Amino acid sequence: MNDVIQQQLNHKTIRSFKAESLTKDEISTLIDVARQAPTSNFMQAYSIISITNQALKEELAKIGQQPYIAENGHLFVFVADQRRNFLIAQEQGIDATLRGSTERFLAAFADAMIAAQNVLVAAESMGMGAVFLGSLWNDEEKVIDLLQLPKYTFPAVGLVVGWPNQEPQVKPRLPQEIIHMENGYQDLKEPAQQLSQYDKDIQTYYDLRDTRKHVDAFTKQIAGRMSNQHPGRLKILKALHQQGFLDQ
Repeated sequence: MNDVIQQQLNHKTIRSFKAESLTKDEISTLIDVARQAPTSNFMQAYSIISITNQALKEELAKIGQQPYIAENGHLFVFVADQRRNFLIAQEQGIDATLRGSTERFLAAFADAMIAAQNVLVAAESMGMGAVFLGSLWNDEEKVIDLLQLPKYTFPAVGLVVGWPNQEPQVKPRLPQEIIHMENGYQDLKEPAQQLSQYDKDIQTYYDLRDTRKHVDAFTKQIAGRMSNQHPGRLKILKALHQQGFLDQ
């Protein structure tokens, strides 16, 4: 056990931040940390956009249906980006036929997400907190329009970083024996029985957080989410095609 591992084990999502802006040096440090993240084939196929315009933050908050996006904290959007590499190849007269392929999109998406996680770990080591924003997927087409994202780019995830204004409990995660396998995939044989204790742990967590609000057990939540989706997220594939991705 060391300080980094302890910090990661104590990770908590922060959704309320103090009215204290990050300094230019702090932002630059976080971007440098992102730059040093692992990257597929050294393509570095991602970009990071800082959202500092308040009206733009409010529009993204509406899309995410999370008001805190527009409040305190520094908002980053991590972008899967094959456009930069396409332009590099184009200038040299090379027909970058793979720019929109499924493999190149997945590589760019992975690059963006790994960079984002690097920033999260660094921010927490500095005493900050953060929250990932998959909620931007509620309307990718509008996010693309708002951020003026050209073809061969795609918004992967948002991340709000700032000084915590709350101290939530650590949320229990699935046990090791459920997620860790050896030499091949292993199905759950009796999900309800195998996850019964975890269901209790999750309900206890939510009860301690707010006794006035009933929250279903983990298995109930998952079952519901496997058959129910925000309607805007049903259009993600269309947005990917419009951006030139998944063409092969």
